Amino acid sequence: MIDQPILTALTRLGIDYERHEHPPIASAIGTEELWPQIDAVQTKNLFLTNAKGTRFYLVVLDHLKRADLKKVAEQLGDGRLSFGSPERLMEHLGVTPGSVSALGIVHDAQHAVRVCIDEELKRTPRISFHPNINTATLVITFADFERFLTACGNPVQFVNL
Repeated sequence: MIDQPILTALTRLGIDYERHEHPPIASAIGTEELWPQIDAVQTKNLFLTNAKGTRFYLVVLDHLKRADLKKVAEQLGDGRLSFGSPERLMEHLGVTPGSVSALGIVHDAQHAVRVCIDEELKRTPRISFHPNINTATLVITFADFERFLTACGNPVQFVNL
């Protein structure tokens, strides 16, 4: 079932979206058979934390790219980064591993998660995300994604991946 707060937020902001249903996808790897029919950049969304578990990051990048966590940490001015626990992921974004989405930021009422977007995505006209469930994909414009993030109120930073 699609996360209703996400759809409500998109509708409230006047953001048009395309919705695509598909079999469950737990990873951005091996989904090429789905994407030829969707005209948008498929994203990979990584929920990360610093070594002390006191700062949280959501890194958004093209699914074909690999995130060098050391390089990301340097750009963020933080120490070593690692994947956040399933408990922290649920607490901040309201999802379980395999369904991480930048749209899940709508659940972070405390604005504890910094959204880190790969610079290259700025040149992408259309971008896609799971709506906190891995059996559907929503496609929006990159400009609308930025409006969505602004409305959510979390800090946003562009990084060079």
